[in-house]
Amino acid sequence: MMVSASAVQADALKDEIAASGSLRVAIGVSPAGGAYWSTKKPDGSYAGVPVTLGTEMARQIGVPVTFVPYPNSGQIVDAADSGVYDVTFLPVDAERQARMAFGPNYEVADATYIVKPGSDIADFATLDQTGVQVAAVSNTTTMRGAIAHLKVAKVTGYQTYDEIFALLKSGSVDAFALSRDQLNAMSRQLPGSKVLAETFKQTTTAVAVPLKKPLSLAFVTTFMTAAKANGLLRRAYDANGLKDTPIRAD
Repeated sequence: MMVSASAVQADALKDEIAASGSLRVAIGVSPAGGAYWSTKKPDGSYAGVPVTLGTEMARQIGVPVTFVPYPNSGQIVDAADSGVYDVTFLPVDAERQARMAFGPNYEVADATYIVKPGSDIADFATLDQTGVQVAAVSNTTTMRGAIAHLKVAKVTGYQTYDEIFALLKSGSVDAFALSRDQLNAMSRQLPGSKVLAETFKQTTTAVAVPLKKPLSLAFVTTFMTAAKANGLLRRAYDANGLKDTPIRAD
């Protein structure tokens, strides 16, 4: 019996992108979801744009999906060579482009700061002062951007969103650098806090796979291009509380 070329290609892709028997999708988890971040539900499952996209990827490949959670994107990048996941979705910068293979961008996020309740800090000028303590998630594009942006205030990295939230709530840090959508969600949980109006960095988010996985990269590139065109990505945004968030076109 002859085997079609498409069947051979499908098997080769499955052997590369899902060698474990499932598609393992690395996700960043925080209390407030977004185009990059996912959330953990009370039943232990996950929700978010990456969860929706990863689930559909696995369906198209013909394998189950497994989500591999991380507290921040830096840890996902650090695990790229460990073989513990097959695909992920990450904010992009030059350092990461040397360590991961990226497909199409799908989000542009504005990075700014939230300041603690009762703070007199009103803008970037009053933030960037001696003695001001700014928190960021360690080894992320936003942390690197904040370090480059602030000339006087001290930026310190922490591993998780929850840890920084607690420090901000207690007043142990003055501000937190993150994407505006995440900070707007945080501000609703922290009365008296304020998200600064200015933007210090724009970050794009894209699908990514470990290096030297050409079939995987080709598949996720085709998948994301189609997801933008056929409405899948828009539906994923809408289903995850992002109805007013635009999708990056290029």
